[in-house]
Amino acid sequence: MTQVIATTPGLFPLPDWAKDELADLKGHQKTDLISGDESGEVVAAYDEAREEVISVQQDAGLDRVVEGQLRWDDMLAHPLAVHDSVETKGIVRYYDNNNFYREPVVQGALSADGGDVAADLGAAAADHVDSGLQAVLPGPYSLADLATDEHYGDDAAFLDAIADFLVEEVKSFPDVETLFLLEPSLVENAPEDGEDERAADAIDAVASAADAEVVAHTYWGAIEEKAYAHLMDADVDAIGFDLVANHDQTVYNVQEYGTKDDVALGVVDGQNTLVESPETIRDRIDWFEQQTNSTYDTVYATANTETFYLPVNKFEDKLRALANAADLEAAEA
Repeated sequence: MTQVIATTPGLFPLPDWAKDELADLKGHQKTDLISGDESGEVVAAYDEAREEVISVQQDAGLDRVVEGQLRWDDMLAHPLAVHDSVETKGIVRYYDNNNFYREPVVQGALSADGGDVAADLGAAAADHVDSGLQAVLPGPYSLADLATDEHYGDDAAFLDAIADFLVEEVKSFPDVETLFLLEPSLVENAPEDGEDERAADAIDAVASAADAEVVAHTYWGAIEEKAYAHLMDADVDAIGFDLVANHDQTVYNVQEYGTKDDVALGVVDGQNTLVESPETIRDRIDWFEQQTNSTYDTVYATANTETFYLPVNKFEDKLRALANAADLEAAEA
């Protein structure tokens, strides 16, 4: 019998009050974005906003709770954007959408430098989440893809360094039940021959450092066949699929190469304000199981993408829909 776990890939929209307050505190220029050395007032505002989005998830009934990644001004590039060995330069487009991030240019060794992500996760865990805490990180291939290397001088060495950096971050985490590694670049900028195997090895290295269930979550389409076949070799507990953007190729990959005993399914559109009903979400999960002729141990029912694109009210409605879809499954079982 499949267990449906309602969750998200994180990167939430800021509460409306926090947008206004933080704009006043931080300023409105590129140089005013998060750098890791914020004032006490800025830290306090983010702490309050984090507590609020945790409460929203808990009130909605999600099975996994993230800290929200509200400080990630640079989206998935954030862990590098605040690193001491990285200089942020010009604004570049975030994949194929109307969002932009500061280009992180790696100019020195990516040694562990304090665990920025782990610190936020610890703040979430300390008083606000008794169980079901989920960590979110960019996957190593996507983080390397979003960055520019001016230190290592070799793509393979750079990817290894990114993976090692993320491994050290994971080792600093508090206890978490699940880790989502977000890997949209596996779809958006598919690795070439040889690089696809290295990408899977890098994901494997980060996953192996986690004392948690690990999901390698892909989105904005389906993974190319060869890259998917290599990803199957990574020691992750589940691979995440975007059923909103491309369900047919995704089903073909699973039919052809199989998948893990657990699966994450992007069954809610993280970029569209139309709110899916719990019944629609459940139908999408059932359809995937039927098409792949499998019953999975666990299905992580999630938004396909990050949700910072959404207005806060629509974001909250989608959280409730995900949680209610998981309850529907439990009631039917």
